[in-house]
Amino acid sequence: MDEAGTGTGSTRDERPSGSHGRWALSIVFLVLGLLAGAGLTAWIGWWAMPGMMLTVHESKYQDVEQTCEALKPAIEAEGFHCKGILNLNKAMAKHGVHLNRQVRVVQFGRAVSAHEMLEDNPEASALMPCGFGVYEGDDGRVHISGVNRGLIGKLLGGTIASVMGEKVAQDLRKALHDHVQ
Repeated sequence: MDEAGTGTGSTRDERPSGSHGRWALSIVFLVLGLLAGAGLTAWIGWWAMPGMMLTVHESKYQDVEQTCEALKPAIEAEGFHCKGILNLNKAMAKHGVHLNRQVRVVQFGRAVSAHEMLEDNPEASALMPCGFGVYEGDDGRVHISGVNRGLIGKLLGGTIASVMGEKVAQDLRKALHDHVQ
């Protein structure tokens, strides 16, 4: 009925529909939830990633020199060429800097793998040659550290992922297997 009571006016309720308001609110909460989830995932990744970039294993051997000498033939057995063992203590001492622990880098590479990566990604030369750090830990034990090649390969993608992230990473796990605890 209209104000005059004649019954000819609009009978429709002039208030907004409740279902339309609830639908819009659901969309807002969905978008906010997705943004919060993406933000939380990014934050966790940001804080967890540094600890995942390097791998550290305890050596089966009692000293740094023995560990380096055992790694050399194991690396070569997997098709890599050991380029040398860099004594960081001596290298730094030449510049008046002294370490309180023994530290070496066992450097190695595989020409075929390097070629595959460098053909498509010459910037990957910054990742060469490969190396394992061998050092005395604060606990007095000898440790072997390395870049997590599988993770780095996946992050960089393409040829680097297939070569470094798969083939090289797998072969280096085999090389380390008998020399870590």
